[in-house]
Amino acid sequence: MTLPYDKSAAVVILPSLAGEAVTDPGLRRWLSRASIDRAGKPRELLECVLESLNLPYPDEGVAALRMWGQTGDRPTVWIAAADPVYLEPRMDHLCLHALCGDNMPSADLREIFDYLQECLAGKERYGFARIGSCGYIRANAPMMTSRSPAYLIDQQLPNDYMPSGDDTGSYHTLRGEVEMAVHDHEVNLRRESDGFLPINSLWLWGGGFAPEQNTEPHPPLFTNDPMLKGYWLSKTGVVGDWPGSIAACLDASVAGFVALPGAGASNSGWLEPCLNELRAALNSGRISRLTLILGDGYVVELHRSDAWKFWRRSTALFGQQN
Repeated sequence: MTLPYDKSAAVVILPSLAGEAVTDPGLRRWLSRASIDRAGKPRELLECVLESLNLPYPDEGVAALRMWGQTGDRPTVWIAAADPVYLEPRMDHLCLHALCGDNMPSADLREIFDYLQECLAGKERYGFARIGSCGYIRANAPMMTSRSPAYLIDQQLPNDYMPSGDDTGSYHTLRGEVEMAVHDHEVNLRRESDGFLPINSLWLWGGGFAPEQNTEPHPPLFTNDPMLKGYWLSKTGVVGDWPGSIAACLDASVAGFVALPGAGASNSGWLEPCLNELRAALNSGRISRLTLILGDGYVVELHRSDAWKFWRRSTALFGQQN
């Protein structure tokens, strides 16, 4: 059977390499000889990974995949992701602020979702649930939702990312009910007094049913990201947490793999050693091709033969002009 992806290739997700993220001159020379592309607009991570593997992105149900990755169990009901956001009213439009990380303490999220479950989930029309730092809505009847998570729309006008068409009534009704319920909630009063933006809406996206699990060839995956994990589980793929090094990924796979190193840590201390391991694996032939998906939208492709392309000197990755 012909595989849709290169079995000996590696795909690695890294943060931006701009500025002083990479200071080693040898690594900078190596990276400057790569083939570099940049997406026209930010995209969801799973979409970027699947495109690099020449695999299709799911038509629906990506929120259910994320829940699957968090719990290890396939959801059997319609699920949408519900990201906490602040919709800032400006002169003639709204600006969306994604609330995540340090701006979204888990205690605040739990309190908001417990309250929404209490006041809006009557007659089992909807269900509100929080798992870790992620929020979800279950609906008895499917509805249209956005295809994009809130972090991709941060600091932007949200209208262009909302679902459109004749079947959006349920979406807009539910969003309005949520906004009325959380208005002046004590969590938001406390957040504002502590200098945080209030949670005045939920961004609903990725709605659908989880696909039936089937077996399809995929490279081994090493990550703590729940969306990637859920997709791989749906394909009965090999899934493991980030093992701490590229060498450990290679030891656990025949050759190729997909990895998200760092487990959310800062770049300090692990980024350059990771790049050195990847360069050594490519130069030794352990992997045939390396694709780096970077946090600032760049996609970098490296082959062993790139070392001889001494005429190629791109500094775009480091935030410099050629």
